[in-house]
Amino acid sequence: MLSRVFVLLVLSLTMRAQCSEPSKDAAAVKEFGRVCALKVVLTHARIIDGTGSAAVEDQNVVIEGGKITAIMKGADVAADKSTAVLDLHGHTVMPGMVGMHDHLFYIVRPNLDSRRHSDNPVLVTQMTFSAPRLYLASGVTTMRTTGSVETYADLNLKRDIDAGKLPGPHLDITGPYLEGTESYFIQMPHLTGPDDARQTVEYWADRGVTSFKAYMNITRAELKAAIDAAHKRGIKVTGHLCSVTYKEAAELGIDDLEHGFFVNTQLDAGKKPDVCSQSEGDETLAHMDPDTPEAKDLINTLVSHHVAITSTLPVFEGDIGGGRPPLRQQALDAMTPQAREDFFLLRQRPASAPAPKIDPALLWKHDLELERAFVAAGGLLLAGPDPTGRGDVLPGFGDQREIELLVEAGFSPVEAIKIATLNGAVYLGRDKQIGSVAAGKNADLVVIKGDPSKQISDIENVEIVFKDGIGYDSQKLLDSVRGRYGQY
Repeated sequence: MLSRVFVLLVLSLTMRAQCSEPSKDAAAVKEFGRVCALKVVLTHARIIDGTGSAAVEDQNVVIEGGKITAIMKGADVAADKSTAVLDLHGHTVMPGMVGMHDHLFYIVRPNLDSRRHSDNPVLVTQMTFSAPRLYLASGVTTMRTTGSVETYADLNLKRDIDAGKLPGPHLDITGPYLEGTESYFIQMPHLTGPDDARQTVEYWADRGVTSFKAYMNITRAELKAAIDAAHKRGIKVTGHLCSVTYKEAAELGIDDLEHGFFVNTQLDAGKKPDVCSQSEGDETLAHMDPDTPEAKDLINTLVSHHVAITSTLPVFEGDIGGGRPPLRQQALDAMTPQAREDFFLLRQRPASAPAPKIDPALLWKHDLELERAFVAAGGLLLAGPDPTGRGDVLPGFGDQREIELLVEAGFSPVEAIKIATLNGAVYLGRDKQIGSVAAGKNADLVVIKGDPSKQISDIENVEIVFKDGIGYDSQKLLDSVRGRYGQY
């Protein structure tokens, strides 16, 4: 025990020296770095490697030059001037999360009241300061923005994060929403036809965008033009759809579909081609028990066309009524007073509100079952919470909650972690660099107190997040945005 205390003392001194004098472009490391030695050894850790395999006890992980250079049986290691050593008895090391439906903005509803009434227009404001810190603090080391409102801001943010000037995950930047003649946010552009869709994709691809997202009112012709233009550049297209059904989108060549099976409209009453239905997919999901021929045919179509599905369970969790866990105090602490007030107004169901036409619990049940059936059929399921302030979902905290809800859906803890890590890396074509704990891969790792392979709620106990071999202090990042989410 005495030797272990001595190692930790040396580690503390080593880290303080190494992190206090970064280069002029490493402001993020200077302020939030906790472990930044030339060589780092994580000793006696439990490893969940992200492949879906069982956790392995008592392992050492060696990090050098931003890479994992070795994984071996646990053993004590002496720290020196160039080596930081962390004794991680009782801790788990897992891959950094790859958030596949994450945002850098917050939804603003002017003059929201207890009846859930608000004035138009609905707006979105950039969370360029708070969101990246919340993601990184929670263990998200790579994320797709999955819809952009201020695309130049997002591109510039990526540049500054990559340069070490700002803290945050590696960013896969999605271009402006590819939306039709109607839109939910007033800041969204409106496509005027297939040529406009093609030109929009080409313009933003030239400026460094690496993903695109189609939205609810796009037409099939516009979607096809966007997909073809993106694929010529080696860029993938996802979609939160409504006017176009899942089957139609798959046959047009889309790469990914957002929100699990909640927004497929193929069985909605009165569904017209290229027009979003009034139900917005609820009727389809209510009728699509996984054992029905329609469900089996849809899953077969998606799998055969190599279409991924992004599960976004946290954004729907609040719809299913009582008995759900309250929002974590840490998440409430991150919000501005106004954002907290809006959160509670949206969480309470007004007494005058009519009962939903379709039981939300049935929709929830069917989506969970369809996500499991999709994976069982060989489909690639991704994970992301859709954190915009709506649905009690915040950056980072929501990514952790998504993993917990995947376990509720019936996946084992290690399967859920694979969905939230390696599967995202596979979709992005980066699985040789990130997504699992293996020698030769980037040292994008999360240090968690406890064992999420046995108790998935331990996924919330993040202490250190390694990105490219630098260990960031989770609590310091959270403290830096306390009371700011919803403001900037």
